[in-house]
Amino acid sequence: MNAVWPTLACFAVYLWGYRVWGRRLSDRVFGLRDDEVTPAHTLRNDVDYLPTNRFVLFGHHFASITGLSPMLGPAIAVIWGWAPAMIWVVVGAVLVGCVHDFAALAVSIRARGQSIGKVAEAVVGRRAKGLFLAIIFFGVSLAMGVFTIVIASLFAGSQGSAVIPSGGLMVVAAVMGWLAFRRGVALMPLTVVGFAIQLGLVWVGHRYPVGWADPAGWKWLLLAYAAAASVLPVWSLLQPRDFLNSLLLYLGIGMCFVGFFVEAPRFAAPAFDPSPAGAPNFYPFVFITIACGAASGFHSLVSSGTTAKQLDRARDARLVGYGGMIGESLLGLLAVLATTAGVVISPAAAAQGKSAEGVWRDHYATWHAASGLGPKMERFIEGAAGFVGALGFDPGLAAALIGVIVISFALTTLDSATRLLRYNVEEIGASLRVGALQNRFVATGLAVASIGFFAFNDAAAGLWKVFGTVNQLLAGLALLVATLYLVRRGRNPWVTGIPTGFMLLTALVATLGNLESFSHGWTFAPRELRPGEATPMPWLLFVVAVAVGVLGVWLTVEAALAFRRFRREARAPEALEVRFED
Repeated sequence: MNAVWPTLACFAVYLWGYRVWGRRLSDRVFGLRDDEVTPAHTLRNDVDYLPTNRFVLFGHHFASITGLSPMLGPAIAVIWGWAPAMIWVVVGAVLVGCVHDFAALAVSIRARGQSIGKVAEAVVGRRAKGLFLAIIFFGVSLAMGVFTIVIASLFAGSQGSAVIPSGGLMVVAAVMGWLAFRRGVALMPLTVVGFAIQLGLVWVGHRYPVGWADPAGWKWLLLAYAAAASVLPVWSLLQPRDFLNSLLLYLGIGMCFVGFFVEAPRFAAPAFDPSPAGAPNFYPFVFITIACGAASGFHSLVSSGTTAKQLDRARDARLVGYGGMIGESLLGLLAVLATTAGVVISPAAAAQGKSAEGVWRDHYATWHAASGLGPKMERFIEGAAGFVGALGFDPGLAAALIGVIVISFALTTLDSATRLLRYNVEEIGASLRVGALQNRFVATGLAVASIGFFAFNDAAAGLWKVFGTVNQLLAGLALLVATLYLVRRGRNPWVTGIPTGFMLLTALVATLGNLESFSHGWTFAPRELRPGEATPMPWLLFVVAVAVGVLGVWLTVEAALAFRRFRREARAPEALEVRFED
């Protein structure tokens, strides 16, 4: 089947979602108004709280939420066929993921830019806040540990060409931030010059790749960078870096889709395969595997952790929150197309007479073959570079450009997530009344240490399954908090309530599946395997899965009790505001 027609249908769904569903959320469900004064103005400190141009903020938000996940998850999940992956990436994003991101942002700006965990305390109770913070700590630490593993493996492997552009962009962003914020230089000329330098760095990296093949060394450097980015003011690195990165992603996605329509390829993958060899159950794991490509709990932390502190006008939330998730979903759609219709036939495969369908079956012969994190990113890079090559670009340079895009956005998510984890630790310190944990340098140290704990664990594939489950559980819980917020204000809760039920059920079923999987042959220490024996999962995965499952069920019960309490309270809607202590 030609892949063009389903893709055009996906674009129509995106358009409907933003223009119809997104406007309904903003104007009728949450009732956002332009005359609302946002926390960026009332609490401005030029470190975390800073009113920001909505297009700059869109770039910062988009780059912060767009890491490896929307490319990696769909690139694995297509083992069940292109159709379910495409449907969930697009429809799931419009009805669940975009709603989740927007709701978290809208609730947070009504709560002085407080995190979703703090909102949970206000609408559910003090225990709920502690549970939420614990889940966030597990989820973000684990996710960024996986990101660190994959980025380090790419730097040490085939993507040495991305090292110079990635490092050079940090310097360019720092200079751009200083000139814009400290010297008052206009944004437009800075953008033009900075983006031109960024593209030049891609060419330099392609010509002079770095060949340092030491994954452990790269992990230490990545953790050091994340620590520095966590404590610097947002204007000095995060905002300009994310803005420039977003421009690179716009260019890359645009070139890939134009090249896709020029090439008009056919799908090499089957439309649907419910039982691939060795794969877990289609439900719930197709949703868990795709994860951020359609819905991500991590986004609620970005929306309520950094973006809400920089939103200039309340109604900008639709562009930044809802629109930002559509942008990430576009990347997930590209991943589906690159790995199912953009299959590259190598000279060796061509010599063997293999077709695109045969090459695809080799890559996705079994779940074990399909779930390798590094190789699946290579499949995405190859396919997307093929689309760019259809426009007449040098294949090597096209692959370098896609590689830089992949790694740059993974790095952007790593630095933003470390900052969010710092906020999380500071909130835990405030709850426990431990002053040292509220110091941003101490909190950053603990955040980086927790990420490093997972980054130096060898069970990357197992960690991805746990991350996907925690991520979807966190999305369900964030939607649950938004639903209770709407109930408390006397507004229609079903727009968020129905996605809440689906996400929580899916995450809890996946947790049970993970526990069953990890309990077979788990081990406390590495040992030599017997011939034919499956690789055992380390005890860490089992323990983390148990802990997250217990926390998720507990918080859900707390929320259900709060819902019953709200229903019994006969108060006027105007009295149902969320209150926060100073």
